[in-house]
Amino acid sequence: MSNLKAVKRERSTSGTTNKLRSSGFIPAILYGGKDPNQKISIEKKDVRDIINSDNFLSKVLELDIEGKKEKVLPRDVAYHVVSEEPIHIDFMRVVSGKKIVLEIPVKFINQPDSPGLKRGGVLNIVRRAVELRCPAENIPNDIIIDLTGTDIGTSIKISSVNLPENVTPTITDRDFVIATVAAPTVIKEPEKPAEETAEGAEGEVAVEGAEAGAKDGDPAKKDEKGKEASAGDKKSEDKKPAEKKPAEKKPAEKK
Repeated sequence: MSNLKAVKRERSTSGTTNKLRSSGFIPAILYGGKDPNQKISIEKKDVRDIINSDNFLSKVLELDIEGKKEKVLPRDVAYHVVSEEPIHIDFMRVVSGKKIVLEIPVKFINQPDSPGLKRGGVLNIVRRAVELRCPAENIPNDIIIDLTGTDIGTSIKISSVNLPENVTPTITDRDFVIATVAAPTVIKEPEKPAEETAEGAEGEVAVEGAEAGAKDGDPAKKDEKGKEASAGDKKSEDKKPAEKKPAEKKPAEKK
């Protein structure tokens, strides 16, 4: 359990709170239980490491307020809109015997021992936190889910999770899913054998050669065509009819 030191503050004007923040403190308030609300402030450096953890808002802390220790639970954190630095924290007193509704983060362990994940499956997380009703003195830090033995198609429901004693989910009308081990979304096509690739390449070369021959023309074929044309012309000349000479006129005989 983390221990944080806090000091009381009497005034809550904008000027005093801004002065606190500039000096490295975060204004806060403590409420709940039979005691009245208490305005306090804590040093930013003391809370910096735990405020960014997933379970900060569900983790029981011990506040040391000028020598008086109280168990508290962070309930809300306000951040600056530009710098995103924490500027205010709400703490609630933990009263023994009372139940508190909290969102507890889910933690997955033993991923290497999942046959489904080993075969390329994907862990599909449906809920990263589960809302639970917990006794103030028995609040779990995480919901632990063991992935050992999970295969593709496995559906992990809340009924399969071992929760601490007297800790129950707020959703009671159904056995809801927390995560599944799904099949891979991308399927690789089998690679073609090297022989087929080589044959395909040779075929492409042959086709390209044929196309090139058709475009450029084959000189040998051109010569053959030229010879055929010459022979045809010669035959046509031989077939022309011979020219007839005009008949010679004989002189008329004298009687």
